[in-house]
Amino acid sequence: MSSTAAAGGFVLFALSASVVRGQADWGVTYASTKICALKGSTVEIHCTYRFPSGINSVSTEVEETFWFTKLQDKEPVDLRTDSEHAGRLAYHCGKNNCTLRIADLRESDSAVYRFRFITNQPGWSFTGSPGVTLSVTGLDVQTSYSERCIIEKCRWYFLRCHSSCPVADPRSYIWYKNGELFKEQGDYEGYFYQGSSISCAVKGHEAFHSPSLCVHSRCSQLTYADRSICAFRGSSVDISCTYNSSEHITSKFWFKSEPDDTRWPRVQPVDLSEDSRYAGRVQVFETEGGRSSLRISDLRETDSAEYRFKFRTRGFEWRSSLPGTTLTVTDPDLQVQVIRSSAGPKLICHSSCFLPGRSSFVWYKNGGKIQGERSASFRGYVEPAGSYSCAYEDYRSLPVYAPKVPSVLMSRPGDIMKDSPVSLNCSSDANPAAHYTWYKGNQTLLRREARLVFGSIQSSDSGAYYCTAENELGRETSHCVSINVKYGPQTPAVSVSPSGEIVEGSSVNLTCSSDANPAANYTWYKGNQTLLQGPEGFYHFTSISSEDRGFYRCKAENRFGRINSTSLFLDVQYAPKLVSVSASPSGEIMEGSSVNLTCSSDANPAANYTWYMGNEGSPQASGQIFAITDYRRELIGSYYCEARNKRGRRNNTLHLTVVAGAWKPAGTGTISAFLLAIAVLAAFLWIRNDSFTRRCTQRWRRGERPDNGAQLDVGPAPHTPSAAAHRNPAEQEPELHYSSICFSQNQADAVYHSVRPFDSGREDGVVYAAVRCDDASGAPGTRRQEDGGDLFALYSTVNKNHENTT
Repeated sequence: MSSTAAAGGFVLFALSASVVRGQADWGVTYASTKICALKGSTVEIHCTYRFPSGINSVSTEVEETFWFTKLQDKEPVDLRTDSEHAGRLAYHCGKNNCTLRIADLRESDSAVYRFRFITNQPGWSFTGSPGVTLSVTGLDVQTSYSERCIIEKCRWYFLRCHSSCPVADPRSYIWYKNGELFKEQGDYEGYFYQGSSISCAVKGHEAFHSPSLCVHSRCSQLTYADRSICAFRGSSVDISCTYNSSEHITSKFWFKSEPDDTRWPRVQPVDLSEDSRYAGRVQVFETEGGRSSLRISDLRETDSAEYRFKFRTRGFEWRSSLPGTTLTVTDPDLQVQVIRSSAGPKLICHSSCFLPGRSSFVWYKNGGKIQGERSASFRGYVEPAGSYSCAYEDYRSLPVYAPKVPSVLMSRPGDIMKDSPVSLNCSSDANPAAHYTWYKGNQTLLRREARLVFGSIQSSDSGAYYCTAENELGRETSHCVSINVKYGPQTPAVSVSPSGEIVEGSSVNLTCSSDANPAANYTWYKGNQTLLQGPEGFYHFTSISSEDRGFYRCKAENRFGRINSTSLFLDVQYAPKLVSVSASPSGEIMEGSSVNLTCSSDANPAANYTWYMGNEGSPQASGQIFAITDYRRELIGSYYCEARNKRGRRNNTLHLTVVAGAWKPAGTGTISAFLLAIAVLAAFLWIRNDSFTRRCTQRWRRGERPDNGAQLDVGPAPHTPSAAAHRNPAEQEPELHYSSICFSQNQADAVYHSVRPFDSGREDGVVYAAVRCDDASGAPGTRRQEDGGDLFALYSTVNKNHENTT
């Protein structure tokens, strides 16, 4: 800790020094370590102090500051509790600094003064050492030597104005003889006649002059009891002095020193007993031994002035250059000061204006007089629930007491809307005035002020609030006040669960949430369609389907407003469905021409397409369109398309056969060909013998089905390339009937084309027919499958050759 020092008031000497003591960030810095001041003057001792901002995450706050010179039970005693300083001592403390002011200094005030501060940190307080040493001294006139004058009643003296403290400028003295100023210099020497009275003072501080000294035999002297005195308005005061003279005093009186007394020619002083301004209010009391007292009653503020005493003999008059007694009349300011200490609160009866020599005080508790307490400092136990006051010179102070239960007042009744200004005011009846602290919820410290202000209150400010009122005598806590901030819904947040990809058939939840007070009601929409309303904000899909794919939003509303969320796109993924295949062009296609096979499906994500021919395992092409630019005989067969995404696969087949002269889709025959096909089919069934029928029926009942695309040949099929390869021209009969039945188990619908190469050797009487039997309930190009049963298609190709009649 480092120490430097400064002092105020009339200081003869101040010594600055630097002393290091303390630890870390703790310390007290004084302006000087030694101060010497004149008796009767005023001194100010300054210091600053420092401390760490926090310890163990707890902010450091100074709770108590005071000065002391003594210890009691090893504890420092606050100077304010010392009755010797009653009315003469004051603290002027600010942030990290404090000043001690002592007025009307006495020699008993000489001591070492230290400053101490106590913080809220447990066990942490600090005392600034070694402190400031104050020395109070008076002036006195000293004679070094003397010589006789030629005249018997005269002497030559060397005079010095002496002090135990060095004076900054030893030449700055003023000398008085018989009460009248006659020299301004340092040491003085000269002739003095019998009856001379000498006094000295430091220039500029004449009020603190030395006592008068008779330098040669007996002399006249005048000494005032007090340099200054203070009294309450309306009270009475006694101003006293002692005097003596070697001659008979012929007249004496008290007078008021007017501001123009220094003018020349001087205005003759007026005896207060004859002054109309004091008529009926002035009394003078004389006692043996040369003591005079002036009593002024019913004091007024205009009575504040300097009062002097004057006396005369036949050949001598006491002059009035020397200062007298200064009276200050003030309004009563009696009060009880409460001082914190380790042993509990201490009570001091304090006033800026105490009369010297009158130390009789009266103390009261809860309105009743306390017997035996007559000091300015109350020495009994202070009860927290008690009320205490003091009296002095028939004036009684206001009582001091701990805070009553605080009340809390809110500035805005009714609903408290977000962003509006709101304030809470805490008040408590207490003396000394209470210090207030605001808390929210679980002891959260907010502010150390009586008023808690929200300039623009927010939803986060909602909660229970209370305040505490505390002074040096106790602490009380208010009841809780609840703040419920109301506001319309904020922008809703929309979420989907589970997150990530949504698969058809899974369970999905949509959640809408919005910050609102009171709580919001929610409405769900898909596009412009209202789905659900209620307070929960949830929308549930037990088994989501592709039809649920789309944009969803919600609306949150309460009585203070409404707001819509942003749209959320719900993407439902599913395997390919409704796979269809087609050929283009759809009419007759000549050999060698181009044909495009197209595959399409409904899928999410979009499907990838692969084309296969017949039973070959290797793909022929990929993509939605399979383009064949030069269609030849060896390309005739079944083509099927597989649609696939990461959710599944599905396929459909396109069947092509050969007809003469052109590539023709199976469904392009005429109505007559269709009827003829039916007749041929009937003939076919009639021709077949019973054994074949039974064999076929038994096979079917056993559940044996031909493979996909397998044909049950009833007779040779000369229209297929395989039949042509096994038939000799000689074996051809003049009139043939061909038919074929195909049972298809493919998951997709089959489209068959019957194509035959053109034979110029045949007559025009040839008839071809293709018969296809589909489920009547299915749409064209759509295959239905229900209850695990397979549909089948029946195809027949009939060729009839007419004999040449020629």
